[in-house]
Amino acid sequence: QVQLVESGGGLVQPGGSLRLSCAASGSIFSINAMGWYRQAPGKQRELVTTISSGGNTNYADSVKGRFTISRDSAKNTVYLQMNSLKSEDTAVYYCNAVLKDRTYSVTRAYWGQGTQVTVSS
Repeated sequence: QVQLVESGGGLVQPGGSLRLSCAASGSIFSINAMGWYRQAPGKQRELVTTISSGGNTNYADSVKGRFTISRDSAKNTVYLQMNSLKSEDTAVYYCNAVLKDRTYSVTRAYWGQGTQVTVSS
């Protein structure tokens, strides 16, 4: 089995910063890419940022220049540094990983349970 466990969400004032972490564990053979999505109340889940196994990154226009994704491949962990947070960043943030498991050698997407980020004064 594969698990993604997120941490680091919380309440922050506008202009503040938060750092999210997501650790993948279990029967993992290889990870193709990891990333973050978010879903605000009443809205669809949207892409925030991704990072490939080669280190290539992709960001939603709304977070470019404010958010930074990074990874520790040895720990199967991805981080999201969020700076200059705005009220519109309020959402549940979900970790995503596209990986191949050792048990069935199947490549598919896995999701974390989500962590709440609230930006409010």
